[in-house]
Amino acid sequence: MAEKNPLVNRKIRASTVRVIDPDSVQLGILKLDDALSKAEEFGLDLVEVAPQAKPPVCRIMDYGKYKYQQKKRLAEAKKNSTRVELKEIKVRLKTGAHDIETKLRQARKFLEEKNKVKFTLMFRGRESRRPELAEDILLDIADAIADVATVEQVPKMESNRNMTMYVAPGGSGLPIDEMDEEQDS
Repeated sequence: MAEKNPLVNRKIRASTVRVIDPDSVQLGILKLDDALSKAEEFGLDLVEVAPQAKPPVCRIMDYGKYKYQQKKRLAEAKKNSTRVELKEIKVRLKTGAHDIETKLRQARKFLEEKNKVKFTLMFRGRESRRPELAEDILLDIADAIADVATVEQVPKMESNRNMTMYVAPGGSGLPIDEMDEEQDS
């Protein structure tokens, strides 16, 4: 949502305005022409900062410098913001221990980059009849990365063919046993 540019100098429509000088001293309510001449005395612009006020509040300032500072502030805020992505790692019931270790290293890398990770255990054929085995595998994965991750959602069946678990960066969250008790209540 972009902020509307304030009215400057002759674009101000009000006949009288409350004026604030560059040193934040209130000069009082002046006619627009008088306020513009005051701004010219300072060699600056008259900028409407509170158009909804009665009468509108205008500040005498360097409008170009103001716009530049606003732009820099927005760029700094954008630079400091982080975008969290959701990464997915897929395993199967018959995935070997070494392959799971490789996937755990990948998950650690994602978590260190401050991304969330979704573990999906996929079933084939009659494997879906044994969801407790899948849950055990996902809980073992959660225990293995507990130092760098917090479980956001315990393993649960997403569909007939998938069981998922979500983890977020930040270790030593609730132990899995306590999370199960919380969700049961």
